[in-house]
Amino acid sequence: MTVPDKQATNLLDGIVAHKRREVAERKAARPVDELTGAALPPTVDFVAALRASRITAIAEIKRRSPSRGALRSELDVADIARRYADHGAAALSVLTDRAFFGGQHEDLEVAKRTTGLPVLLKDFIVDAYQIHEARLTGADAILLIVRILTDAELREFVQVARQRGLGTLVETHNEAELTRAVDCGAELIGVNNRDLDTFAIDLNTCLRLKERIPAACIAVAESGIHTRDDVERVEAAGYDAMLVGEALMSAADPGRKLAELLGRSP
Repeated sequence: MTVPDKQATNLLDGIVAHKRREVAERKAARPVDELTGAALPPTVDFVAALRASRITAIAEIKRRSPSRGALRSELDVADIARRYADHGAAALSVLTDRAFFGGQHEDLEVAKRTTGLPVLLKDFIVDAYQIHEARLTGADAILLIVRILTDAELREFVQVARQRGLGTLVETHNEAELTRAVDCGAELIGVNNRDLDTFAIDLNTCLRLKERIPAACIAVAESGIHTRDDVERVEAAGYDAMLVGEALMSAADPGRKLAELLGRSP
């Protein structure tokens, strides 16, 4: 069994350690039985939304990032979500981590209510408790980062998500992680061009790894997509979808930027 290196001392490890403490506090305050027994909002098929003849876009909403700092501190979630929907987004991704990204579950609820588009809850999932939280919040899919999970956790979390009616975007960065994603039964596999140890970005990462993603899986290119040329390269490599965040959130008009990336008239 492959186990992440617990001795590494980088930003990602700090985020994960903080997240484990945070989740433990929430579990103590609200037992999981209260989450699983609550009335649930309807879901939208996240995976189906990404199937199209051309590359589709998962447009991301976030206030800041550890690598770039503040992106849009005064964020009107409803306005941004509406702009994305109006300019061709197939789905949305919402950062819900508060400590490092300034997000909150309420952001996801607003984005979903405003657009009706399927929404990915993007956070650092380290406990099945968070999957039940995501379902209750109104998420349609969750992100699972291979780098921070054991094989047993990956399999368990994919299974729990399916039982709760959620899709799972399983995120990888190299050949070994891709193999683990396939082995855990992922049907939606992301390749992050950002190295989570150094936060450096290289678009060639997803181009190199595409051939290792099974044809039956939906392939998602993540991070480092800033221009129409980048999109065309990723689409030519065979990716079904792209997840774009910083290029949109740092643009004067995120909706027009999305249209530009998709090759549409604004």
